[in-house]
Amino acid sequence: MTATWEAGYTVWPVVIPLVAAACTMLIRRRGARRWVMEAAVLLTVVAAVTLLVRVTAGGTMVMKFGGWGAPFGITFVADSVGALLTATAGVVALAVAVFARADIRARRRNAGFDPLFLGMLAAVNGAFLTGDIFNLYVWFELMLVTAIGLMTIDRRRDQIDGALRYAPMSMMGATFILVGIALLFGEAGTLDMAHLATVLGGRPPSMAVTASGFLLLAGFALKAGMFPLFFWLPASYHTAPIPVTAALAGLLTKVAFYAMLRVLVTVFGYGAGGALPGAQLLLAILAGATMLVAVLAAIAQVDVRRLLSFHVLGQVAYLVMALAVASFAGITAAIFYTVHTMLVQTGLFLAAGAMQRASGSHDLRAAGGLIREHPYFTGLFAVLALSMSGVPPLSGFWAKFLVFEAALDAGTVASTFLVVIALVTGVLTLYSMSLLWLRAFWNPRRVGHAGRRPIPRAMLAGVGIIVACTIGIGIAVDPILGLSRAAAAQLVGHERSATAVDGSAEVVP
Repeated sequence: MTATWEAGYTVWPVVIPLVAAACTMLIRRRGARRWVMEAAVLLTVVAAVTLLVRVTAGGTMVMKFGGWGAPFGITFVADSVGALLTATAGVVALAVAVFARADIRARRRNAGFDPLFLGMLAAVNGAFLTGDIFNLYVWFELMLVTAIGLMTIDRRRDQIDGALRYAPMSMMGATFILVGIALLFGEAGTLDMAHLATVLGGRPPSMAVTASGFLLLAGFALKAGMFPLFFWLPASYHTAPIPVTAALAGLLTKVAFYAMLRVLVTVFGYGAGGALPGAQLLLAILAGATMLVAVLAAIAQVDVRRLLSFHVLGQVAYLVMALAVASFAGITAAIFYTVHTMLVQTGLFLAAGAMQRASGSHDLRAAGGLIREHPYFTGLFAVLALSMSGVPPLSGFWAKFLVFEAALDAGTVASTFLVVIALVTGVLTLYSMSLLWLRAFWNPRRVGHAGRRPIPRAMLAGVGIIVACTIGIGIAVDPILGLSRAAAAQLVGHERSATAVDGSAEVVP
C-alpha cells in the first residue's frame, strides 16, 4: 500500500473499526470488549470528521493500494459526498453505541455484538469510500454477513424467521449487482468507477452497458427496499434488538441508495444524457409507489417497530424522488436528505427502544401515559417525529423543501405528479406519527399494566445525540447544504481535481 500521511486519512474510518473488531474477538472480559468497541466508534467519528474537514479544505483525496492505477489498481476515494456520509455514519454509530450500554447485556455481548457491530460500521464506511465498483459489492456482502449475525444474536425463532426473509432478498440483489458488474467489466475492461466514466463517456451506449445499468439499478433498489420487492424489510427489522434495528435503518438502506446515486451519476452519466434511457421514469414510478404503499401500511400498524420500518421505506422513496428529478438541484437534495434521514431514522428506533423500556411493550395498545411519566423523553421523541414529518425549523423541513423545490423547478409532468404524491405522503406521515403520539404518550396507561418504569440515562443520551443533530442542522442549515452542493458538483463533474497519494493533481471524472 503506497500512501502519504495525508492520503491515509481516507482509510482510517475503515481500518479503525476493522482492527477493533478483531481485538474484541480476542478479548475475553465483557467490560473490556465494550470499552474497546466504544473507543473504536469514538475514534472512527474523529477520523471521519477529520477526513471531511480535509476534503472540504483541500479537495478529493485518492489512495492507490500497491501503487497501481486504473484499470488494475484498487482505490479509496474521499470526495465530499463520501466524506460527508462517512461522518454521518459515525454519528449514527456513536448514538447506537451509547444506547447499547443500557440495552445490550452480557449474553448478547458474548454472542458477538461488539465485533459484528464494528464490522458492519467498517463495511458501511468502506462502501462510502471505495472507488472500485467490485469492492462496493464486497462491502455490501460484508454488511449482509454482519447484519445477519446481529439480527439473529438472540437465536430466537422470530429472529431466525426474519433472517430467512432478509437474506434471500439481499442475496438476490447482490446477484443482480454482480452480474451488472461483470457486464460492465466485459465492456469497459476496468472496475474503477472514475475510469469507467471516462471509458463509457466516449462511446454510444451498447446493449451490454444498458443491461448492466438496469441490473445494478434493480440490485440497489431491492437492497434499498423499493416497491414492489420491499416486504422483506418490515418482516425482518422488527425482530432484531433495538440498537441493531436502529443501525440497520440508519445505515444499510441509505448505503444502497448512495450506491445507486454514485453508480448512476458517476458511471452512467445519469441526468446528463447518459446511457440509461427510461431510467428517470422508472425511478419516478418506484418512488411514488413506495411512498404511498409504505405510509398506508405504517398507519395500520400497532407494533411501533413495524410502524417505523414502513416509514424507513417511505423515507428512502423521497431520496429516489430527488434522484428521479435528474438535475443538479435534485442530486443536492438527495444528498442533504440522506444525511437527515440517516440521523432521524436511527433516533426514532432508539426512541422506540426507550418507549418499550418505559411501557414494557412495543405494542401501542399496551402503552400510554408517557407524557406524564417521562416529560423529557416526550420532548425528545416529539422533535424526531416532527422532523421526519417535515415540520420547520427541523432538518426534515429543509430536506423536503429541497426535494420539492428541485421537482417543481424541473417542470415536467412526472416531477409535478411526484410532488403531489409526496405532499399527500407527508400529510399521512404526520397522521401516522400523531396516532403513535396519542397512543403511547397522550392516552392514559391502560388499567392492569405496570406503573412508571425508568428510562436509563444511556438510552436518553443516545436519543439526545440524534435530537441535537436534527435541531442543529435545522437551525444552521447552510453548512450541510453547502457540503451537499459541493458533493453534487463533484458527482456531476463540475469539480474534477483531486489530491493523489503523492500530493500531485490527479484528474478524477
